[in-house]
Amino acid sequence: MPGAAGVVRRANRLASGAVPLVSAVRRDILTPLSRGGKRPPRFVLSGHAMTSLADGLLVLDKPAGMTSRTALDRALRWFPRGTRMGHTGTLDPLATGVLVLCLGGATRLAEHVQRMDKAYQSTFLLGGTSDTDDADGTVTPFPGARPPAGGALREALASFVGTIEQIPPAYSAAKVTGRRAYDLARQGQAVALQARTVQVHAIEMVRYEYPFLEVEVRCGKGTYVRSLARNLGERLGCGGLVFALRRTRVGPFRAEDGVTLDADETTARARALPMALAVAGLPRVTVGQEELARLRRGLAVPLREAAPAAEVGVFDEAGGLVALGAVDARGLLRAGKVLI
Repeated sequence: MPGAAGVVRRANRLASGAVPLVSAVRRDILTPLSRGGKRPPRFVLSGHAMTSLADGLLVLDKPAGMTSRTALDRALRWFPRGTRMGHTGTLDPLATGVLVLCLGGATRLAEHVQRMDKAYQSTFLLGGTSDTDDADGTVTPFPGARPPAGGALREALASFVGTIEQIPPAYSAAKVTGRRAYDLARQGQAVALQARTVQVHAIEMVRYEYPFLEVEVRCGKGTYVRSLARNLGERLGCGGLVFALRRTRVGPFRAEDGVTLDADETTARARALPMALAVAGLPRVTVGQEELARLRRGLAVPLREAAPAAEVGVFDEAGGLVALGAVDARGLLRAGKVLI
């Protein structure tokens, strides 16, 4: 295994485009890993059928080397002209994996997907730092860096599990006085981002061969894996950055369920999913046509067997998602967002 300085030189070549990132990362880094311990429940998405091509979700397996916006624009070719489409959480150009796209009316549900827990596989490069906190930036060797012992690594990783304070990378979509941080950073302006509270459910050390550290991270909304790599390097006194990153799961949506950009229109459309999956975590109530008509007019609907809930998914008798609403203590359902 080359020393840290040699790997840093290679990382700078990657950042300049001299070596494609995908070919530079070992294949086993980007494939599913076998692990022990408690796992999140497995959701099977096959078998769901779209009720309308215009309203639904699509799991895209984003490739490395492009922005999430570029990936979305390329996916638009699969659907009729004028189809509204948005994504539910930016992946860095270096990153691959799950990018959930919302089609048509499902764009109104994007925030629900954004709130879902996420899982990542990542390879950290120790012994260096980067202005972007990943290998796409300018990578600098960390002076006097020494390989950390495995025990010290495990202890340091454990310190980032739980509710933590984290400063986003300067090159990120976080906002500073209303502007994206990456816009300011690209203009050479100093970026002063405030720490934010995030939830890290687990960090598992999968493989360690200095200067590479492979981990799996499960976390909540707003967590930056690049910040974890940077903070880990600071904690260990050797520097750290993300060398490779793959998002393997967003809520029930898995990378293996995703469609790649080289798919044809027929394949991509066949993989579209009902928008109800965006609110799979909400309590569910079913209403008839008369009750739905009342909700559309802004009227409350009494429910006989529904517990109070701040937010529920409202479904018609055919099983389609028709609205989001709330049930008060008297059992009255009011729609907050009518979808059809």
